[in-house]
Order: sequence, then C-alpha cells, then structure tokens
Amino acid sequence: MTHTKSARLAPAWRTHTLAGAGVVSALIGGCASPIAHRSEQELRRSVIDSARREIAEAQGAPQRRSTTRESGLSELEIRPEHLEQIEREYSPRAYLNDLATGAGDGADPIESLLSEDLYGQPQRVVGVSLERCVRSAAERNLDVQIARLGPAIREADVVSAQAAFDWLLFSNNQWQDTDRPQAGQAIFGGANINSSQSVSSSTGLRRNLVTGGQLEVRQDLLYSDVRGSFFGSTPSPNPAQSVDVVVGLTQPLLRGAGSGTALAQVRIAQNAERTDIAALHAQLIGTVTEVETAYWDLVLTYHRLAIQARLLDRGVEVRDDIRIRRIQDARQAQVADAAARVERRKGDLLVAQTSLRRASDRLKALINDPDLPVGSEIMLVPVDRAVDEPIEFSLLDAVTTAIDARPEIQQAILAIDDASVRQVVAQNAARPRLDLTGQIALIGFDSDMGNAYGNLGDGEFLDEFLLGVLFEQPIGNRAGAAGSRRARLERLRAITSYRRAVQGVVLDVKNALDSVVRDYRLIEQAKLTRIAQGEALRTLQVEKELTNSGYSVERLNLELNQQEALAAAEINEILSLVDYNSSIARLYAATGTALERSRIDLIVPDANQVLDGNRALDYRMPEGE
Repeated sequence: MTHTKSARLAPAWRTHTLAGAGVVSALIGGCASPIAHRSEQELRRSVIDSARREIAEAQGAPQRRSTTRESGLSELEIRPEHLEQIEREYSPRAYLNDLATGAGDGADPIESLLSEDLYGQPQRVVGVSLERCVRSAAERNLDVQIARLGPAIREADVVSAQAAFDWLLFSNNQWQDTDRPQAGQAIFGGANINSSQSVSSSTGLRRNLVTGGQLEVRQDLLYSDVRGSFFGSTPSPNPAQSVDVVVGLTQPLLRGAGSGTALAQVRIAQNAERTDIAALHAQLIGTVTEVETAYWDLVLTYHRLAIQARLLDRGVEVRDDIRIRRIQDARQAQVADAAARVERRKGDLLVAQTSLRRASDRLKALINDPDLPVGSEIMLVPVDRAVDEPIEFSLLDAVTTAIDARPEIQQAILAIDDASVRQVVAQNAARPRLDLTGQIALIGFDSDMGNAYGNLGDGEFLDEFLLGVLFEQPIGNRAGAAGSRRARLERLRAITSYRRAVQGVVLDVKNALDSVVRDYRLIEQAKLTRIAQGEALRTLQVEKELTNSGYSVERLNLELNQQEALAAAEINEILSLVDYNSSIARLYAATGTALERSRIDLIVPDANQVLDGNRALDYRMPEGE
C-alpha cells in the first residue's frame, strides 16, 4: 500500500450522528410489551444519554486540528554542511544506501548481511509492500476464514427458524382386518363372529401461523366392509365409502398469541447472524491492523540489522586501531575490552538476523499467501517506508464515528434487541392460557367412492362444526412472574453492557489519538538525538584524521562508546517512525474505519456459496493505488 504525501483520516469522519443510540432506542421501543413498564422511558433515555454524555464536551470544540511538533534543530548549532554529511553518513538509511550501491540489479541491500537459511543455503528474500500484505490477509488469513463461516452457519439457523411457518404435508394410512368371536344369541349355540375389514387414510396440510395459531386442512378417507356372522346382520350400504374434508384452526388469545411471540426465534436467529457478521467485521479490522503493525515491525527489524552490521564494521575498525597501538600505550585490558565489544556486536548482529527471520515468519502466517507459506525459507523484506507526515483529526468526529462504526457497538445493540425479544416472550408466557378452537367438516358417504365425492360436493352432510375454548392458569403463577422478572433484568443488563461498550470505545479512541499525537512528536526528539549523536561521532572521527597518530587509546574507547550511542539513537529513530505508523493504524481500528482506509469492501455471501467453495468474502481493492 503506497502512502500519499499527506496522511488524512477517512472522509467518513466528517459526518457524524448518534445512529447507535437511535437504533437502540428504536429497538427498545419496538420490542416493548403491550403492558408497558413505568421505567421504559427511563431505560430508553439512559441509552441515548450514555452516548451523548461521552461527546458532550467534544461538541464544544468540533473543529479539526493537525498533529504538530516543534523543531529543535537550531538548538544543536550544527553547520549546514555538517548536517548534510550527518544525513549522508550517520542516518539509519546511510548503510543501506552504501549496500545498495554494491548490490546487484534487483537485489535487496540486506541480502549480504543475512546468514544462511535452515537448509544451509544462501538466504532468499522477497520484497513485499504493505498493500500486498493487507490484500492477502483480507482474502486468506485463517482467522478471517474461520470467522467468515459464522454468518453462513447462522444463516442456516435463520432459515430453520423461518421453516417453522412452512406448510407441512402429512399422511396417515392404515389397514385393519378383524375376525373376532363374541358372545351372542344363536339358535344352534356357539359364538357369533364379528368379521370386518377397513382402510383409512388421512392426508392434509398443516401450518403454524405468525399469530401463534395453527391451521389444518385435511381429507379423511374411510373404506369399511363388514362381513358379519352366521345368522348375523350387516350394515347397508356394505361395503361403505366415506370422504371427510376437515378445516381446523387453533388460536391462542393470551399466552402464545401474537407475532412477537411466534416470531421470537426467527428474530433471535436473525440477530445471531448479524452478531456473527459484526464479529467477522471485528476480526477483519483486527487482522488488518495486526498485519500493518507486523509490517512496521518488519521494517524495524530490517533497519536494526543494517544498523547492527554497520556498528560491527565500525567496531572492528577501532579494535584494529587499538591493537596497532599495543606497541605504544595500549594495555592488554584495553585491547581485550575492544575485542569483547566487537564480539558482543557480532552477537547482536546474530540476534538481529534471527529477529528479522521471525518478523518475516509472523507476517507470512498473517497474510497466508500460497506463494509465501510459513514453511518456506523465503524471507520477506519491506519495500515501503514509514511515513512522517501529520494527520488531521477531530475528537468529536473520531468518537461519533466509532460509536456508529465499531462492530462491538453493533453487537451490544443486537444483545439489547435479543433481551427485548426474550422479555416479550417471558411476559407473554406469564399470561393465562386461553385458546380458541374451531373446526368444520363436510362428509360424503356412499357405497362407491365416486358417489361419495359427489355427495361431498352437494354439501348434503355437515358432519361436524366445533367451537371450543380452553382456559388454564397456574395458581399463584410464580413461574411466569419469575420468568418475566428475569427477562427484565437481563434486558437491563444488556443496556448496561451497551453503555459500557460505548465507554470502552470512547476510551480506545482517546488512547489512540493520544498515542498518535505523542508518537508524532517523539519522531522529532528521536531525530534530534540521532543527529546530535552523529555530530559527536563525526567530530571524533574528524579529530582522529587531523591528529593522525596523535590520538590516545582512551579517545578510541570514547569513539567505541559514541558508536554504540549513535546506533541506539538510530534504532530509536526508526522505532519512533514505526510507532507513529502503528498508532495511526490503531487509530483507524479504534474508530472502526480500518477497512475503509484500506479500501476493503466486505460482502458476506450465503451459505450455499461457502459450501460451493466460493470465497465467502469479496475484498475489492483498486489496482494501482
């Protein structure tokens, strides 16, 4: 990802509303029970006030400002030509520039400083940009791939909950043949034989209604053939055919009535899907931010290796000078101390090489690029430089944007809606049971099935008309009251959790802004420190060249000390740049706009697309930017 000359916060920051609080208020009001609680208005007001309270002071200063710092270069009193030499020879990139001059075409300057890989072969390197790393992580990171399955799974739960209101086709068929002896009057004595055969079939459609009731339409077919017994009688007609068409409706009037109760599981399943989408959003923001900080850590270890290598070269040069002076004034302790410093710097170089390898592997694990697997011995090296440009920001815009955009806020809102749905269900369950049942049936009857259907069409027989009421009420209704009270408390807890989430988001934004402002200023301090240390070392080296052989071992020891001080200042300058760029990344994460900053569009497909092997996330990032 290339950086523009001026880093600015996302344009979305310029428009802000309290959408989060408005959504919560709507959810509370939309899920309210018909029997409203007196505290309902207070709950709604506390939700809105929790967001407004956090931005009340910021609303008094809505103007945007830029990160600023003062330059103290003039206080160092360094001549311009010396300052130019310091930037050329005593800056973090100076050694890299020297290495690049001697490197082959297309080779990275750092290659000559790397040890062999785990195969014992020369280390291979590949330069990667921040844009490539973010793009690859957004598409392939394993944590994101795991998180993307959540919405697809929840989508199946939504369909399953909605399917409770689908038409159900049922059919019940049975055949019965009976030969049963029974006592009775007979001229010649013995038992009567009751012999019959019947075939019955019941087929129809049943559906749960969103009102809480159930509708059923069925057709009953009955064929009977009574064979009777010796000297017995048989019915007429025989065999007989009957056709019944039955329409039945059961509708709760109190407990279980209404769409709020009937659709509760559907709404909870939909909220669970939205919650998992928000979790995926949060995971993606976290991954993109982690990739960017890992990239800047790679930049830091990359420069630290070059600085340690140059520090070692300078130390070897001074150690050799001290050895030469052994015949004059160098004592053995001084020679040994110089040698020890060089060996310590060799150890630091080995540590820097390993740190670069580990930073590379960490970044490879995050981006999960098939061309750059973690198991490969290819080392990633950065091609982008950390920016040192001010950014514009507004605390009011940052906070309001975060309240609107952070996935954690969306999850807290959905938790309130879930609790409200459960409260409606619990309040409904506390009511008495009063169900209305109605049923009407038409019958067709004849010895022939066709004639039976004809009789049905004539409406000659009204077989059944039923209307009933079922009432039920637990004495004391303790379970219902307890359930309702529990649901109200859980809803109150969800609202309090929302307020805590808002407070946490505001704290994240303020901490992120503080870090950005601080780190931008620290860059100047680190740079001035490095320039001053560079001037000190430059002066020592100029004095050594002018005096030629007139310098002492103590002065060479001072040069060793100054080399280490300069290296520490150079590393600190790179660290300050890396911290500043990482702080900007964390600021966008705190405001929930990290994806917009990286030009990532999140599209969540349905479960079938995931099962078909298509990418569950489509990240569109313009080419060439």
